[in-house]
Amino acid sequence: MKVEKVEFDALSRIIGHLNAISVGVKQAIKPERITTEYPRERRKLPDNFRGLILFEKDRCISCFRCAFICPANAIQMELYDNYYPSIDYSKCIFCHFCVDSCPTTALKQTKIHDVAFKDLDEMVVHTDEMINPPELLREDKITVEYKINGKLVLERKREVEDLIVDVIPVKRIEYHSACVNPQNCLGDALCALICPTNAITVVEEEGRRIMKIDTAKCTGCGLCVRECPTKTLGLVRREG
Repeated sequence: MKVEKVEFDALSRIIGHLNAISVGVKQAIKPERITTEYPRERRKLPDNFRGLILFEKDRCISCFRCAFICPANAIQMELYDNYYPSIDYSKCIFCHFCVDSCPTTALKQTKIHDVAFKDLDEMVVHTDEMINPPELLREDKITVEYKINGKLVLERKREVEDLIVDVIPVKRIEYHSACVNPQNCLGDALCALICPTNAITVVEEEGRRIMKIDTAKCTGCGLCVRECPTKTLGLVRREG
C-alpha cells in the first residue's frame, strides 16, 4: 500500500496558518480553558471536603470510637493528659469515618489536601501536633469554581478561601455509665481498668467485689459498657 503525499497550494497554507494564529490570539485575550493554574489558583471545595483532620482536645471524651471505627488502623490513642487520637497519614484513606462517628465533634474536617511530609515517620501526626492547625504556605490569590450553565465554565474570583472549616458543635445528649444488670457482675474489674477518667472503683462489701461509679467523673464514653463481658453496665441519660 502506497501513501501518496498530500499537496497544499500556497493559499491553503496561508489560510491554515491564519486560523491557527487567530485561535491562539483568541485564547490569549479571552481563554476558554477549564484548567486551574495551581498553585496560583485554588479550586473552591465544599465544606464537607475530606481533607486533613484537626482535633479539639477540650471536646474529646476519650471514647476510642475513632480508633475502633478506622478501617485502615490509622488512628492510635496516645496518653497526653488523657487518651487522645493520633493519625498515621501513611495509612489514612481519608474516609472520615472517625469525623462522622465522633459524638462530640472533637475531630473535624478541613479543605487542606496538599500536605508534604519529608519521610514516613513525619506522617505520624501525634496528639500534640493535631491540637494545633498546621502552618499553611499558600501561593494562591484566586479561587476558581466549576459551574454548568449550558456548558462547563470556570468562574474566577480574586479571593482566598479559608481552608479551616468552621464546624458547629453538635448538641450532645449527656450519658453516664450505670450498673443496669448488677446481678450479672463477675467482679472482674475490667471496667475499672479501662475507664480513662478513673470514674469506676472497686470496693469489697461482705466478701464481694462491688463496682462504684462516680457519675461526676464519667464522660459517657461507653468503654466500660463495651468491655463488660456480662452486659452488667449500660449508658443511661444524665438527669438535669
